Parts: sequence; C-alpha cells; structure tokens
Amino acid sequence: MKFLPSLLAAGVLVDVSLAAPPPSLAPRACTTPKVRKEWSKATTSERSSYINAVKCLTTKPSKLGKSHRLYDDFVWVHATLFPYVHNVAAFLPWHRYFLTLYEKSLQQCGYTGNLMYWDWVADSSAPSKAKVFSPTTGFGGKSNQTGTSTEWGTKCVLDGPFKPPFQLQYWNQDVRPHCLMRIFEPGYPEYNITEMHGDNYSPAVMAQVNAETTFNGFANHLENGPHTAVHSGVGNLDGDMGPQSSSPNDPLFFLHHTQVDRLWYLWQRQNPATRTLDYSGYVWPDYSDATLDDNLQMLGLGVNMTVRAFMDTNAANLCYKY
Repeated sequence: MKFLPSLLAAGVLVDVSLAAPPPSLAPRACTTPKVRKEWSKATTSERSSYINAVKCLTTKPSKLGKSHRLYDDFVWVHATLFPYVHNVAAFLPWHRYFLTLYEKSLQQCGYTGNLMYWDWVADSSAPSKAKVFSPTTGFGGKSNQTGTSTEWGTKCVLDGPFKPPFQLQYWNQDVRPHCLMRIFEPGYPEYNITEMHGDNYSPAVMAQVNAETTFNGFANHLENGPHTAVHSGVGNLDGDMGPQSSSPNDPLFFLHHTQVDRLWYLWQRQNPATRTLDYSGYVWPDYSDATLDDNLQMLGLGVNMTVRAFMDTNAANLCYKY
C-alpha cells in the first residue's frame, strides 16, 4: 500500500502509516441505501432539522482536541490538507469521505436525515434566485455589498440562519474570527458573463463533463470547471466560499460538494461495470501514480481509509444513493 505523504500540521507529525482501514470496514454491498435529496425537494421540517444540526456543531467541542469547535474541525482539516486533495486524483473520493463524516456529526446533533445537495445545474440560469438562498427555508443570501466600510470581515450575510452572531474562526489556515461572507459574483452582460458564473455549470457544460469516458478526464473537467465556478460565483475573492482552503466555513459548502459527489455517482452509474473502480491520476507532492490502495488522510476527524473504500456508494460503509 502506498501512503500519501505525512503532514507536519500545527507542529505535530501525522503518521499515516497507522492508517490501514479495519477489516470490518471493507466494502460490501448494502441492502437499503439511504437517499440524498435535493434541498428544494426536502420538507420544511427536514430543512429546519438540518440547519439546527449545523448550528449545533458550533456548540460542540473539537474532536481533534483543539481550542476551536467541532464545526471548525472540518474547516481546519480541509485547509490543512488542501493541496493533498485538490487537483489530484483523490479530490472526489476524499471529499466523499469528508461528507460522510460531516453527515455523522450532524446526526450526533440530533439530525435523523441524510445529506442534501444543491442542484446548481438546474439553477444555473439564475443562481441567486435558487431556493437554497431563501432567508426562511434556506441558507440565507448574500452579504452586504453596498456598505462603505473597507475593513476585512465586515461584509456579513444579511439574512437567514447564518447571519451574525454566527461566527467563523478560520480564513485559510489563519485564525481570523469573522462573520459569514458571501460575495455573489455579478453578471457582466457586455462581456457575455452571467451572474455567479452560471454559464460555467449549465446543462450544456455538464453534458460536456459527462461525455468524458475516463475517471481522470471526468474528475479534472468537473473540478476545474463547474465545481470551481460555483465556489467563485458564490464567494468571489472575499467570500468564504471563494477560492479559499477554508471554504467549509460556509455551510453551503456541504450542499455544493454533495452535488459534486452526486454528479460523480451519476457518471459512475452510466457504466458501473467499468466506472465504479475507475481511478487514475497522481498524488501530490511527488506526482506518483495514484492507486485504489492509496490512503485518504483525515487528521483524526475519522480513521484514515483507502480510496477503494469510497468508490462505490453501495458499499456498506457508505450505503446511499441519489
């Protein structure tokens, strides 16, 4: 087994050589897979329960033994591992595992449902009007972008469940407490650029992504096209969902990445015999060839497991569908 490089994080050497998955967690078929819904298709009660659980995570102590909260564990791990799990083969399986750990944490906060996703392909013609941004049944809308203050961290989301006093701790890997910031990218009709880069995750663009016939081609096209466009469209340069390693600051991150996971699931289901275990690319930073036996680090957020364990959503350790 090849292990991803060890990390020197916060002065602590993380030994990934101890990360072999327990035999009991080896993939095997599940019988009654959970169903992950699109946010707008969920009931009012389901949405409310989900959001209450997210808020609950900000009241729980860190699982990693740090001074921040359980919610911040996810931000810190994502920021610390950022170059190891972006623009490399592990992007899709690592985030699939990351999402399952988040789902389990929500359930420990009393949430009885499953993860949900935002279908930004369906909303690409008018993203800012998507139901997910509703202040009453969604995640709230954008920040105040008309204020006169130029001080960083003052452009707060104006409405919804995550407006102030909801507070975040990290900006990339730096401790910089601030309110949730969402800086929607405006459209520029004169340059044929639509609002929030919606034209970069339209049905036509996704048809091109889905036409890729190899994992490497599909994963690269999805990550560097629609996935990145949504981050930039919602967060711009100064918002939490922008191109920041701390993008899980925005609770919308998890609906966004569940949609990314769904698109991979649908691509796999087009030809499950060949695509379920189709995996290739390279490992950062040595650019060695990636394999299914490579290890996915979680820095204590969960036990480190192999890529192979997260290729099939019908495996017992995942057991879900869309």
